[in-house]
Amino acid sequence: MDVIETWNGKHATALQAAMRATNEEFARLLGVAVRTVAAWHATPATVPRREMQRALDTLHEQATPAERRRFDALLNPDGAAQAQALRVAIAVVVRGREVLLVCRRGEDSLSWQFPAGVVKPGGSPSAVAVQETLAETAVHCSVREHLGTRVHPATGVLATYELCEYLAGEARNVDAVENLDTTWVPIASLIRFIPTDRIYPPVLKALEALA
Repeated sequence: MDVIETWNGKHATALQAAMRATNEEFARLLGVAVRTVAAWHATPATVPRREMQRALDTLHEQATPAERRRFDALLNPDGAAQAQALRVAIAVVVRGREVLLVCRRGEDSLSWQFPAGVVKPGGSPSAVAVQETLAETAVHCSVREHLGTRVHPATGVLATYELCEYLAGEARNVDAVENLDTTWVPIASLIRFIPTDRIYPPVLKALEALA
């Protein structure tokens, strides 16, 4: 997409994600308050004023080719799914005021994440979210709400987020090769395990509403 006729909150936050900028960094680039960027995340249909339309045009024009590709992928996820080498479904499983996490084994580090799995071409992200949660943690769940899709700022893969409801099962580490542990974490304590700037804003918003 070379031209945005009218920018809205969805377009603006997609550009932010494509540039891998925090709310503070993106606000500084545009010369606006951080709360303005946060409002775009909260209300994607918001249409910024004319001066901001021009500022967003300029920032988009200054974006690198890689940032433009990520921007296009965010706004056209169906087309991006064919172009991306990898697509994953991420399950945000809630049980009351708790959320399910797994501790991933990295090459030289460990990190807490939401259960996730690769979506094969033609596959259903919601089905994968449910299946991978069971395969990794022995927890049965069902999808409550689709939270959105983005090009993940750290990995570059197309990530689809599904808010899931706990149904049954005792959480345990079923996939000992990929994970070190799995546990339920109070939503209020989530940022002790995953930094705020690494959590997809719609996920954070959905969880804050449940905390």
